[in-house]
Amino acid sequence: MRVYLRYAIKETISNLWRNRMMTIAAVLTVAVSLSLVGAALLLKQSAAQASAQWQQGTRVTVWMEPTASKAEISTIQGQLANLPIVKSCVYYTQSQDYQEALQLLPRSESSVLSVTDVPSSFRCVPTVPQNAFVVESQFSNQPGVYSVTAPEQQIRQMNRAIRVLQIVFLALAGVLLLSATVLILNTIRMAIFSRRREVSVMKLVGATNWFIRIPYITEGFIQGLLGSVVAIIAVTALKIWYPLHNEFQLNARSLIGTSTVVLVVGVLIGSVGSAIAIRRFLDV
Repeated sequence: MRVYLRYAIKETISNLWRNRMMTIAAVLTVAVSLSLVGAALLLKQSAAQASAQWQQGTRVTVWMEPTASKAEISTIQGQLANLPIVKSCVYYTQSQDYQEALQLLPRSESSVLSVTDVPSSFRCVPTVPQNAFVVESQFSNQPGVYSVTAPEQQIRQMNRAIRVLQIVFLALAGVLLLSATVLILNTIRMAIFSRRREVSVMKLVGATNWFIRIPYITEGFIQGLLGSVVAIIAVTALKIWYPLHNEFQLNARSLIGTSTVVLVVGVLIGSVGSAIAIRRFLDV
């Protein structure tokens, strides 16, 4: 076993050095491809995080009649408090809404308003944006309610945009991963093709398939590992040197998770690619 391991290590190092130009090509191929894959994964996570933050800011407003009684206001407040699809609600009195109207409306319009003309309101945040439509339909015809407003068009556009972004980034990562696999497989196959005579001679003198295969798989493993490390450095540098907007900003955990995926994929592609590439040369 010790002799076998010594042979495998010696052959791996020898092959890497003897074919150093092909090794560099394979490492660079892994690095470039997986850097793009890592960047696409980070962008997908950024889009998902931004979506979650935007959802937290979605608000539905239940406007009460200016003449609504305290009992009607209390009833609506109790129903909203017991509604599981509503995360939180804040009640604005007529005086508070009047002060807000003075700030938002032109002076020509606000000058004719009085506190008794302005409705009080409940400003509510639903658990998810789609629940705003449920609140709107449930409270629109309640006694004492003037109207219920929600940014319906904005919610639909936001959900559509986020869904498209996530699909695009996921598809991009998949295409890049497939491209990386094909490029690495071809690079390793070309390297092994240049040594096909050695493989044939080893087969003729009685070497088993696994005895021949291990040094090449180890070589692919090292190439994938080195390429993954370079890709991780590139992705980390991209995140540090090109910070995204606040809602798109990712934490260290997301970067570590993406780096782990890049490392595992690079090692698997290198090892499995070498195993597949050498199969055709084992039949003599």
